[in-house]
Amino acid sequence: MRLRTEGVRVRSWLQRALWDVVPRDHRESPTALRRRQAVTAGFVVLGGLVLGVSLRIEPGSPWFYPATLVLAGVWTVGAFASGPLHLGRIQHVSGDRRPVLTPVLLGLALAGVFVLGGLVVRQVPFLEHQVSSVLDHAAQGSWPLLVLVTAVNGVAEELFFRGAAYAAITRHPVVWTTVAYAVATLATGNVMLAFAALLLGGLVGLQRRASGGILGPVLTHVTWSVSMLFVLPAVFG
Repeated sequence: MRLRTEGVRVRSWLQRALWDVVPRDHRESPTALRRRQAVTAGFVVLGGLVLGVSLRIEPGSPWFYPATLVLAGVWTVGAFASGPLHLGRIQHVSGDRRPVLTPVLLGLALAGVFVLGGLVVRQVPFLEHQVSSVLDHAAQGSWPLLVLVTAVNGVAEELFFRGAAYAAITRHPVVWTTVAYAVATLATGNVMLAFAALLLGGLVGLQRRASGGILGPVLTHVTWSVSMLFVLPAVFG
């Protein structure tokens, strides 16, 4: 009976975080929407190119950090240039509130899923090489700077993809922003990063849909990416 009760609570928690849509009015005029769509499309292309360049920089190169911060700048400028952004709220038993703890827990849960998947991936040479090529930057970089760059880029990507891009798409925005995020990530030439982008994008896309804002996606993304930064080197070491 206790397990059943806990299961109901978890399902209810997930439903509020990922499915139940909080009422809001974020409608834009046709002119504002077209402008947002044009700005977003241009920055998707630019961001994908910068991302591809940044991850092709040799591990240990001093240019890695400036390149990744430039990428964060591209996403951030594109997000705010496109139009208004919203933090969002989720339903709670005590009333609607800003999503804080729930997104962090979802980020940790997703990190756990990736750790379990990593145990399988490391048995496949091609996929293991794809992951290791990304981790080489962590192995040869400065940890404080890596944490900073990882967090900043996580925030910037959510500002753009779940902020600007989501608002620019009028039909099936969860699906299309997830696809756009994965395609932009695929510019790195790394299929494992693109696969990770699909899973992460789907999760934060549902949060964006439910809450109507970017706060939940930002917290989940940063929690997941920083966790991966510390945990994956141990899995693939």
